[in-house]
Amino acid sequence: MSYFAFHLVFILPPLFFLAWLGRQPLAGIGGLRAWLGLPLIALIALIYTTPWDNYLVWRDVWHYGTDRVVGTIGYVPVEEYLFFILQPLLTGFWLYWLFPRTSEPAQQEDSPGVRVSGIVLWSVLSIAGAFMLQSDRTVYMGLILAWAGPVLALQWAVGAKQLWARKDAWLIGTLIPTVYLWIADRIAIGQGIWSISETYSTGFKLFGLPIEEATFFLVTNLLVVQGLLLFLLVGKMRSLLPPISLPILNHRQVELPKRLSQVKSGNDTV
Repeated sequence: MSYFAFHLVFILPPLFFLAWLGRQPLAGIGGLRAWLGLPLIALIALIYTTPWDNYLVWRDVWHYGTDRVVGTIGYVPVEEYLFFILQPLLTGFWLYWLFPRTSEPAQQEDSPGVRVSGIVLWSVLSIAGAFMLQSDRTVYMGLILAWAGPVLALQWAVGAKQLWARKDAWLIGTLIPTVYLWIADRIAIGQGIWSISETYSTGFKLFGLPIEEATFFLVTNLLVVQGLLLFLLVGKMRSLLPPISLPILNHRQVELPKRLSQVKSGNDTV
């Protein structure tokens, strides 16, 4: 199986099906913002992942079969760049279908503990990833964590309240495409479309799938789901702020202090 055939079999069919289900994504919830979110998240993924993945191939962390790709740009196959775009779209359309079917709390309560926990968790994993780069066997895992961890920590710092309020969509929206891509990735490795270096990986496997690959698809789907949720919910930020009453804006007469009112009344009688 070629890399392009992998897309035809595993990526494009579910993507088109979910896109068909979501012809009007989040009508009344996201609208135009929802449509803009998809190409935006795909573009960010392409830009952010391109130099990182080129380094991985240059470093021989992962390899591809030269007879399985149509060509390369830099060190990376053309089909890999296509995957940078297709995965966010696949996960994004799944989230869009799921989002209206999950519960929304009547009131979003800020939980500093959740925010701090998310920031600390991903900050620690980012630092751990940097240390892992010192050993050949943990280079791939270290590159994944050091690359994705800071962005995930930033997302929790910015929008922990919104993410936790929609934790059903956040959790299911991440897990389902992650498990699906684990299965697809395991088949691709078995087919020899690409392979992971034994020198730069730990050797631990989850049902035959290198733990680094499992981690990669988990964190990338988290990046997509959290990014889209924050983008969709940013329009509701005003409703989360304490109400501020401005008399002028409300077309109400400004109430003057008593002494100033008396002065004003005196001037009117002159």
